[in-house]
Amino acid sequence: MTAPVIEFRQVALTYPGPPPVAALRPCDLVIRRGEFVTVVGPSGSGKSTFLNIAGLLDAPTSGTYLLDGLDTGALKDGDRTALRGRRIGFVFQSFHLLPHRSALENVTLAMVYSGVARKERRQRAREALVRVGLGHRVGSLPTRLSGGERQRVAIARALVARPSLLLCDEPTGNLDTANAQAVLALLAELHADGMTVLVITHDPEVAGRGARTVTIRDGVLREMAGTPR
Repeated sequence: MTAPVIEFRQVALTYPGPPPVAALRPCDLVIRRGEFVTVVGPSGSGKSTFLNIAGLLDAPTSGTYLLDGLDTGALKDGDRTALRGRRIGFVFQSFHLLPHRSALENVTLAMVYSGVARKERRQRAREALVRVGLGHRVGSLPTRLSGGERQRVAIARALVARPSLLLCDEPTGNLDTANAQAVLALLAELHADGMTVLVITHDPEVAGRGARTVTIRDGVLREMAGTPR
């Protein structure tokens, strides 16, 4: 068995009141290296809370979250931020690209505080763009790219730090059908190459791309029957 990338041990998050709100109830979850897992649930179900905890944006109010075997609750804020930057790549529904910077510059900027030398940053950014099929668009501004190409730039930016986990929040939500299919095919390729992929979605078709699917409803996390563990 491969070591877990994500391990939740009775992880929960309750927002203080009055009255207190149990956004995520105590849950256990293990996602191992190289898995492709999708998380589904209606609006207000707790998906955003789950995403924020998994992405080290919020800390749980109880339980233990291990990321690559590290107890994230034992870390200081600065160490959590550094761990997030090294181990997690984020892809969001909105691309969050700087419109007056080229695709190469947008990806390179993700490494400004990484300690990587400037020359190596540009080389790694170029390699990441080639990896997502945009080697011919490195000098293009986001305003000259299609929605699918912009999302590919965002994926390249997420990959450039060579993370353990690619965490995607509704990655096809702003795309038409053709571009959505292209992005999903790219995620499948990354998974086939060994990347651990976790996708938050409300789209049943996107959810079906995962080897495992987890549901969240009213803050309760459950693995769907019939999905392999």
